[in-house]
Amino acid sequence: MSKELILTTAKATQGLNGTIRVPGDKSMSHRAVMFSSLANGTSNITGLLEGEDVMATLAAFRAMGVEAQGPDSGNLTITGVGMRGLKAPESDLDMGNSGTAMRLMCGILAAQNFASKLIGDESLSTRPMRRVTVPLSSMGARCATDEDGCPPIHVRGVEKLEPIDYKLPMASAQVKSAVLLAGLYADGETSVTEPAPTRDHTERMLKAYGYDCETEKLNEQASTIRIKGGGELTATDIDIPSDISSSAFFMVAASIIPGSKIVLEHVCINPTRTGVIDVLKAMGADIKLINPRAIGGEPVADIQVTYVGLKGCEIDPNLVPLAIDEFPVICVAAACAEGVTTVSGAEELRAKESDRISVMVEGLRNIGVEVEERRDGMLVTGGGIKGGTVESHHDHRIAMSFAVAGGVAQEGIIIKGAETVATSFPNFVELATNAGLKIS
Repeated sequence: MSKELILTTAKATQGLNGTIRVPGDKSMSHRAVMFSSLANGTSNITGLLEGEDVMATLAAFRAMGVEAQGPDSGNLTITGVGMRGLKAPESDLDMGNSGTAMRLMCGILAAQNFASKLIGDESLSTRPMRRVTVPLSSMGARCATDEDGCPPIHVRGVEKLEPIDYKLPMASAQVKSAVLLAGLYADGETSVTEPAPTRDHTERMLKAYGYDCETEKLNEQASTIRIKGGGELTATDIDIPSDISSSAFFMVAASIIPGSKIVLEHVCINPTRTGVIDVLKAMGADIKLINPRAIGGEPVADIQVTYVGLKGCEIDPNLVPLAIDEFPVICVAAACAEGVTTVSGAEELRAKESDRISVMVEGLRNIGVEVEERRDGMLVTGGGIKGGTVESHHDHRIAMSFAVAGGVAQEGIIIKGAETVATSFPNFVELATNAGLKIS
């Protein structure tokens, strides 16, 4: 891990203002690199997130013989090798801090004609991987974790996988995607049934690369996604919109710092990702979608946020899978809201880059917020933030969330272990300070 970075924040002296464009969507950037590498032909990607996580995915495919020019200012050109054209890597494939990369790569590598080993950093090496290796093994894949079910993952490819009908035990876009990607190589139709909506970038992007994928709505929450193996991906040009998870830090900052009015440009508003907007609106936030449009099969809009002050609420558990990555900064919003905010149904937060429930509870208490930890969430009593020192546990979203909290803290906040911010948002500090936050 790189040298520890400490961020120091101070109370903003005036509201945030201006027009901001955050980097490209991380989920889409990962998938664009993967699908372009497996496609026939040359794909041009614009708006790519050049964070450490996505660069780890790109490095892995380069190590397996894929040629890529760039990235340069978000522009990347990849010459695909086809579904069966990957070559055995000469060394371990290092996924850095990225659970998305590791889990989705398992689905792809399960059907290659070579063995590979997926490794990660200290944080990734503690994350649960049996949720992926178990369904893949039922397809005939040979992938093994360590005895705790964590990385490294050893994958020995098999020539053909068996199709399965898999019911997700919990809503997880990463597990769904891993099984669907393995299904590309299965002899027949593979289906995945999810109990609640999760981000559907894999399904949308498969179609953009010319691969058919069907989704059947079973009821208000559950859906079944079906894919037939044996097809090919066709190269395409893809423009990646801004990441709503990164935009969320500015949405919350503008919602809690008096006098703020900002516009976030060109943000992906895929309905499986807009839970953070729904949660903030339930707390009374003034958020407007401007100039909605479609780009590359994904809905995009500019997001205007104006400060009005927030009120606590009981967050609908059905929104949790649609805002799972944004909950650390939502908890900061709750700390600044009038009254009590209840988070439940969010146990999946304990299996992220850190145990985000316990880490946020610890951090909020350290800066003077009254909070009660629960098994599947927390209860936050609003009323403002005093300030203090917090430990991010090298979790990028925790670090950025407390940087936002510093904008209203009476005494500022010191955030330890913030070097991982570069995994998802390399220019966060620059954009935040330009908008009016005081971070050093």
